[in-house]
Amino acid sequence: MNKRKLIDEIIQLLNADLELVTRSALTAHEEATHEESQAEDRHDTRGLEASYLAAAQASRASELQRLIQVYRFLHLPEYQSGDLIGPGALVELDLNGRRSCYFLVPQGGGMSLLLEGKPVRVITPNTPLGDALLGQSVGSLVEVESGEVQREYRVTEIW
Repeated sequence: MNKRKLIDEIIQLLNADLELVTRSALTAHEEATHEESQAEDRHDTRGLEASYLAAAQASRASELQRLIQVYRFLHLPEYQSGDLIGPGALVELDLNGRRSCYFLVPQGGGMSLLLEGKPVRVITPNTPLGDALLGQSVGSLVEVESGEVQREYRVTEIW
């Protein structure tokens, strides 16, 4: 599987989010500074609320820009079947006969996308599954507890 293509698609998603957040931040800033948003009395907080929203969206835009740089320069090692899983690994897991792919990255997980027709979930070591995968290899059984449910995955492939 082509991890570079996966990275390119993740960057496209992040850029689309960045564009949306940037437009929203500009709109919120305009609303916060518009003359109609000026407080009419001490209980009128429209302008203040709009400024908080603009600041939060600007912060999210900065975070997205930082994540784009992380992905642009992410080291993508070529894994062999005996190698231990670490950041940059694309891993196929089997859970009760159902196979799924996960892309382990140092930060910025939580996305799902298609790669070569297969759904891929982007996870970090901060997730229970991401943490459990670190240091495992093909054939390993990985146990993950989620609430009161214990799941056992088998590592079937690493790219």
